[in-house]
Amino acid sequence: MWCACMQVLVINSGSSTLKFDLVDVLAGDSLSSPQTIKLAHGMVDRIGGEATFEIAATSGQSIARHSVDAPSHREATALALDALLRQFPGGINAVGHRVVHGGDRFVAPTVIDKTVMDAIGELSELAPLHNPGALDGIKGVLAALGDGVPMVAVFDTAFHSSLPDYAYTYALPHEIAERNKIRRYGFHGVAHEYMMLQYAAAHGVDPTAVRLITLQLGNGCSAAAIRGGRSVDTSMGFTPLEGLVMGTRSGDVDASVVSYLVAKEGVEASEVETWLNKRSGLLGISGTASDMRTLLASVAAGDRRAELAVEVFCYRVRKYIGAYMAALGGADAVVFGGGIGENAPAIRARILAGMEWCGLQLDSDRNEQMVGKQGAIGTDGGVPGIFVVQVDESLLIARQTAAALGFE
Repeated sequence: MWCACMQVLVINSGSSTLKFDLVDVLAGDSLSSPQTIKLAHGMVDRIGGEATFEIAATSGQSIARHSVDAPSHREATALALDALLRQFPGGINAVGHRVVHGGDRFVAPTVIDKTVMDAIGELSELAPLHNPGALDGIKGVLAALGDGVPMVAVFDTAFHSSLPDYAYTYALPHEIAERNKIRRYGFHGVAHEYMMLQYAAAHGVDPTAVRLITLQLGNGCSAAAIRGGRSVDTSMGFTPLEGLVMGTRSGDVDASVVSYLVAKEGVEASEVETWLNKRSGLLGISGTASDMRTLLASVAAGDRRAELAVEVFCYRVRKYIGAYMAALGGADAVVFGGGIGENAPAIRARILAGMEWCGLQLDSDRNEQMVGKQGAIGTDGGVPGIFVVQVDESLLIARQTAAALGFE
């Protein structure tokens, strides 16, 4: 039996970053009765290059920020552990790892053992930019702390494992799709689940009793349709490239564009895929920036291409809201999250412009004031409601890690 408090290290490995949070999880903690205490957070950036390390206490006071030698996620993990154990001698009771891809095998938080590690490695074929880093981080913790500290993998695809077959199936030759495991997996699952739980807690209702359209809008963007506490559709697909326009990703595009550009530009298909992932989206349309704040400033200065980039971004989100209204048969609320969704009232207003036909009534004053905080931005009594959530994936990962280890 665990003590009344579990200190959980949450590790989120990106392609060239490692973010970490040290979280106290108290027995009986939940989103409806929050008792989680975040002790510290930090990041190792530009792993494999001119890496930097930063860590800060909950108060926001910087503990350390400097250049480091971090050729891989394993070394980055060791740096994070060393700093945390020196600052917080209470120790680490468990480690929760965000893993991007769980395929169709991992549909819930899973205690990590060698078999799970091998499977995460095998799934790197489906997520070559992310799963290898996550696996390297797991190995780093194992090397530093040994097998006496339990670890749990929380998969970004798991929340979308509930998609019905007609939502996850691509219209490809069945045998080819089956053999190569080609289907809609969906991503940002931890964020979408967090938004669902937070909305339900804020309104005092059971998550299974609401129909929601959740929008995770940041550098990466995705939408989800949620019914009965389960994802029933989502915009990202076989990879995180599909769906909404993003900072540097194209989102939905005709598949024939790839072979067309291979022939016209004289490049390999992998090069075109790099263009779609790293040179497209807001950056590709505007030609100047992938950051929405920069683009809005350019719009104000009369930059037409920046204006087009913002309009395409908002139009694509609006289309998905309409599609998911149809998929759900109506919704109780549209929920915004992510760096743009939480902090850009102008973008929320653009997205919802002209959607009064389905009941979405934005309160302009509430919308303008809702920056860096959580709450309703729709008119009183409006259905669907409009809500903003400050997404903190680390809190949900910490809770799910504790629960997977029997800490309730």
